[in-house]
Amino acid sequence: MKTSRTARGTAEARLGRAVARLAGFVAGVVGALLLLPSGAAAHGVVLDHRPVEGVEVRAAFDTGEVMDEAQVSVFAPEDASEPWETGTTDERGRYLFVPDASRPGTWTVQVRQAGHGSIVNVTVEEDAGVTGADGFSGGGYGALQIGLMAAAGVWGFVGTALFFMRKK
Repeated sequence: MKTSRTARGTAEARLGRAVARLAGFVAGVVGALLLLPSGAAAHGVVLDHRPVEGVEVRAAFDTGEVMDEAQVSVFAPEDASEPWETGTTDERGRYLFVPDASRPGTWTVQVRQAGHGSIVNVTVEEDAGVTGADGFSGGGYGALQIGLMAAAGVWGFVGTALFFMRKK
């Protein structure tokens, strides 16, 4: 079966346009990736604590990298403006403090390093010892972070559905 020259030319033209569109798309994606900042990476901070002979606070970025030599401020329950104790974390991101048992309530521990930081609340009760502010050890995602992640996921699904539903 012979194919006419015009039919072959039309098919080749369509193929050429499709290849050109694909090449343009790939170039756009590569260009967008090249525009992304490579040296800057933001990280959140994860704090954890556990009762020992006092309270041990462990500080790390959300990437798992420990916050060694980070600044620590401990605030007593009745005075949130003036630190009760200050210090720095060790090479493993740990800081140990012994709260005054005669001052029960919520103690606040703030850890900061290079513009990043977080706060954890430690509840000291007269007879029950030390617990997290909500009965558990700190860390995890906040409500705003969870909401933003959920919105991004929904937007991804909607955008994908709209992309495939568009008229060609």
